[in-house]
Amino acid sequence: MQWVNAIVQGILLGGLYALFACGLSLMFGVMRVVNLAHGDFAVLAAYLALAVITGLHVPMLWSALIVAPLFAGLGYVVQRVIIQRSLDVSPVTTLLVTFGLSIVLQNGMLEAFSANSHSLPSGVLAAGSFRLSPQLSVGYLSLIVFAAAVALIAGLQLFLSRAPLGRRIRAAADDPEAAAIVGTDVRHVFGIAAAIAFATVALAGIAFGGYSSFDPAAGPQRLIFAFEAVVIGGIGSLWGTLLGGIILGVAQALGAQVDSGFGVLAGHLVFLAVLALRPSGLFRVRLT
Repeated sequence: MQWVNAIVQGILLGGLYALFACGLSLMFGVMRVVNLAHGDFAVLAAYLALAVITGLHVPMLWSALIVAPLFAGLGYVVQRVIIQRSLDVSPVTTLLVTFGLSIVLQNGMLEAFSANSHSLPSGVLAAGSFRLSPQLSVGYLSLIVFAAAVALIAGLQLFLSRAPLGRRIRAAADDPEAAAIVGTDVRHVFGIAAAIAFATVALAGIAFGGYSSFDPAAGPQRLIFAFEAVVIGGIGSLWGTLLGGIILGVAQALGAQVDSGFGVLAGHLVFLAVLALRPSGLFRVRLT
């Protein structure tokens, strides 16, 4: 039963990784951009949520209604002002620019919030759980985060396949020149895609802040986990991102059962195995 509990907890942890990876997968699937500041934006969202919670005295979940729209606007601006200009030069330039943006964000948060660790007051969500058996329990917060990840990915997939704007995003991702010829403002569409991606990053940052403590240097590790989930699941596949996050979470949970220090390493080993044996990912389905 101990191993079953580890698998269940790993699956739920995979929901958090999928939240982190969703925006990364969307931006790469649409614009072929790997945002190296992805994890730092998630940490920034956690700090902003903390400011909203302490300033307005609202519950952690309600803070998402404020932080996510703000990050959507930030994502649109960042894409139009910074990422698009570097994308016009070359894809490699976007890596350098987002890497520099990551350094700026880390140092800015260090100056603004110090190096001390913080956490979001999640109250009963963090401590509460219900038991499936005497040895198996599921935390409220873990279940909410997993359900949110599934609902978010399902909603995004439906939006991209059914909504007119979603179809324009897919068309611009598939062939920007052809989309521009038929009247699509490709830069605006890319900005909308970035806004959606940043909103998902905000949700991931809030969930992370409820799970554990965070500090300005926590971003790069979140980026690594998100990147591993994207690669394992298949670059450009939203449902693959969810499955990749679950595989990564289960690998870490089972590794921690073998040895407390082996959990993260076990996830990295699974990532390397997938990268070596199936570089396109386990569930390769293009966004477009």
